[in-house]
Order: sequence, then C-alpha cells, then structure tokens
Amino acid sequence: MNLKDIDLNLLVIFQQLLQERRVSAVATSLGLTQPTVSNALNRLRQQLGDELFLRTSKGMEPTAYAMQLAEPISYALSAIHETLNQRTRFDPDKSQRKFIVGMSDIAEIDFLPKLMKVLAEIAPGVSIATIRTTGADLAEDMESGRIDIAIGWLPHLKSGFFQRRLFTQEHVCLFRRGHWLDKSAPLTKEEFESAEHVVVSGIGTGHATIDASIEKLGVKRKAVLTVPHFVAVGHILASTDMIATVPERFARHCVNPFNLRYVNLPLNLSEIGINVFWHSRFHKEVGNQWFRTLIFNQFSDSQDEA
Repeated sequence: MNLKDIDLNLLVIFQQLLQERRVSAVATSLGLTQPTVSNALNRLRQQLGDELFLRTSKGMEPTAYAMQLAEPISYALSAIHETLNQRTRFDPDKSQRKFIVGMSDIAEIDFLPKLMKVLAEIAPGVSIATIRTTGADLAEDMESGRIDIAIGWLPHLKSGFFQRRLFTQEHVCLFRRGHWLDKSAPLTKEEFESAEHVVVSGIGTGHATIDASIEKLGVKRKAVLTVPHFVAVGHILASTDMIATVPERFARHCVNPFNLRYVNLPLNLSEIGINVFWHSRFHKEVGNQWFRTLIFNQFSDSQDEA
C-alpha cells in the first residue's frame, strides 16, 4: 500500500476511536457528524482489509490488527503534530495549563506540598489535578494525553514510555511511640512475625509486590487489617498496636503528625525506585517537557538521566 492512497484524516479518526471506543464520542471530540465518522471507518476498513473495530456492548472494540497498528500510527501522528508545531514555546509565567498527574496517595503526601509552593512562585496560572495510578487504563490514558505524566513505583509502564529516576528508598517498619517494639535494640524477625500488621495492598503499583517479596523470604506476617491505600495508615497506627511495612519517605511524613517511630526491617528487601514517566508521544511536547523537568529538578536525588 502506498501512502498516497491513505487519507491522513482517516488515521486521526482511527486513533480517536481507539481512545473513545464510540462513534458518537469521536464525532463530538473531532467536531464531525456521526455519519462522517462511520463513513471514514468504512473507507479505512476497505483500504486495510480488516474490520478494525467490532461493535460490542462495551462499545467499538479494536481487532487484533487494529491493536497492532495502534502504537506506530499514534507515534507517527504525534511526530507530524510536533513537527508542525515545533516553534511553539511554553511560557510558565503566562500559562493557564492544567497538568494531569497519575500518582498514588503516598506520592501526593510526598510531592504535592512542595510542588504547589514552587508553582505558585514560577507558574502561578498552572494548576494540577491528580488521578490514581491504580487504574487499569493508566497506560492508555497516558498514551491518549488524558494523563500528562505519572510518578511512582510503576514497573508495568514499559513499552512506549520514557522514565527518569527521581530517587530510591527502602521499606521500614512503622509503629506508634510507646509500642512494645519501641526499644533501643534492633527489630528481630521473630518480633516482626509476632506483631499484628496493617497491610497496604497497593494495587496497580509496585507496592503490591511487597507481600510476595516478604513471603519469598519465608516470613509470615499476622495481617489483621488490609487497606487499599496509605492515607489512613498513620491514623490507624497511632491508636493501635499494629505495625506497618511502608516506604521510608512516607514514614518520615508520619512521625511527627501521628507520634510514630520507624525502624529498619529485619529483612533484606530490595530498594524501590520512584520514577517520573511520560508516553513517547509527548516526548517533545514543550509543556510536558517543562513540567517533567520541573519535577525532576525539584525531587530527584541526582541530576543525571536515569
């Protein structure tokens, strides 16, 4: 097939249908009529010799061939868009842009106070909205541009993504001051196993792998409470005899507000890496470049590329 035989507008509609999965939504997004979108899809089906999208109860589901085409077409359209707009300049002092950031509740605690203070000084018109990284559609939302960047321990973001290392950290054991484990001697494996634990499941992030890592070491925790996020952990530990295995930076934020203490684990767990991620489609988009560079400069332990 020759490129002269393909109408670029058909590929734009194809990409939008991959994101929206409904003809009516694509028509609204692109300012077209539904018949126009349907006719464009039929033309593309004939040219490519595939149904591309099948109508289901959940909307228009892409075929295997459509999914094979998705990433290269998305990358090509992004390259064309960036080339045509490469003179565009991002001015943080005048920008009114809202950046959508995928992050967990633990990342909000760690990053947002400082980030909002910095933005108020250098980009007062810029606003931030956060969205959980635990959603199954994170990669798709970043590819479509619905999420600008993601921050965290996200090992599932691989193909099609760039990333830069911000810092590494260890897990520690967190509990209230005055707890029976609040002593000068190091925490032992036997004490760790005999204590009652609140466990954070961390679905959709690397934190979800901690349980498996601890089990591989032959350690059995007495998990009496499991919660899906970190935000309540400080409150829970402050008034109970439970303990929690948490990232060290989170523990630091909890010590004073909740009168807690943390100590090293009696386990050899690997350090975790916290990165900032963005999709390759937006690698050269000037606003995205400015924002992720700001994140790196403010929060990384090193100024070197990861």
